[in-house]
Order: sequence, then C-alpha cells, then structure tokens
Amino acid sequence: MNREPRAILLLLSLAVAGHTARLLLRPAGPPGELLASNQSPAIDPARQRARGERAVRPLGPGERIDVNSASAEEIARLPRVGMSLAKRIVSDRVARGPFRGLAELDRVPGVGPALLRTLSERVSFGAFGAGQSGPGNGAANNRMSGTYAEQPQASPVAPVDLNSALEADLVALPGIGPARARAILAYRRENGPFAAVSDLGRVPGFSQRLVARLTPLLVAR
Repeated sequence: MNREPRAILLLLSLAVAGHTARLLLRPAGPPGELLASNQSPAIDPARQRARGERAVRPLGPGERIDVNSASAEEIARLPRVGMSLAKRIVSDRVARGPFRGLAELDRVPGVGPALLRTLSERVSFGAFGAGQSGPGNGAANNRMSGTYAEQPQASPVAPVDLNSALEADLVALPGIGPARARAILAYRRENGPFAAVSDLGRVPGFSQRLVARLTPLLVAR
C-alpha cells in the first residue's frame, strides 16, 4: 500500500490540530492587550502641568496657607519655601503632629528666624489660628527679632523633666529646635543628670535669657 497519501493526511491533521489549539489558547482582545494591561498607566501631561502651575502660583493679597492641612505643592507656594522644604514640613507634620504656631514651625530643619519673619503673615495653623495667634507665637516673635525677652509664659499641664525628656519632648518647647534638643541629650549622657534647671546654661547654645524663659516650663528631678 502506498504510504504517501497517509503521510499527507497525517500532516494535514497535525496542522489543523495546531491551528485549533492556537485559537483556543489565544487571549481575548487585540494582540498585545495582555502585556499592555500589566504596564503602569501613562502619566497625564496635562495633570502634571497643572500641578506644576499650582506650585509656582504666587499667593494672592491676604492669602494664607494652612500648614496643618495643605499639600506639599501648596506649601511650596509660600515665599522662600521650595518643594524640598515643603516636603520636610509635611513629613514633620505627619511624624510629630500639627504645628501650634510659628514657634513649632521652627522645629523643621531649614526653617529659621529670617524665614519665620517672612512667613508670619502668610501661614495659618488650622484650629490653632493664624500665624500671629495661637500658643507659642509670642516666643516665635521674640526669636524672629533675635531676642529672648523674659515674658510670662502659660505653663503646660506638666513641666518637662530635663533628666527624662526625649528629643520630641524638648523640641516641643519654645525656643528649642532639634539641634538644641540633641545638645541637651548629649550633655546629659556626658555629665549625668541635671541638678537644677539653671544648669541648662552650661549646655552649648543656651543663653541665660533663654534659660530664664524656659525655667517655668522645666524641672530637674
């Protein structure tokens, strides 16, 4: 018997079977659709442009930015505040809680007396009021003028213990930023506990005026 027709029939059967398998296994939709679905969505250029325009839009007359609720893009609109510092402000707010006034805004690295003077009429603090009101802002005004005048201070619920306070506890005090808080902790490690609040004057960066301002807010147990 001639085997050639049988071989041809076998090849045709295999071809039909292969074509059928491809049809059954091919994913629905146009070619490349499955691959495209796994890729990240394309960035909308119009949206990106709009965000950039918002970030550079100057503040209007009397307009304030609430630093306790605004996004980094909105905070970056403040004078002399770029996106990098705006992101640090938001990160600090998330980590330590809302700012109660200008004095607490000073705890963010990169914010100093000159910038506080610039921002005093341009920021607000949500429930804590505008830049010129709210707890601790008298201290901020003295800091901006370069002096630490002795003023009556409203004491917190409990004074802060110099010998057990953490860095965050110290930074929350008026006139103490991260650098001074770390200096207190370093002095405590090297010299032992404070015998009295007045010993704070031995820590680098603490003038007698600043110690006098802080005395009602501190104890040394």
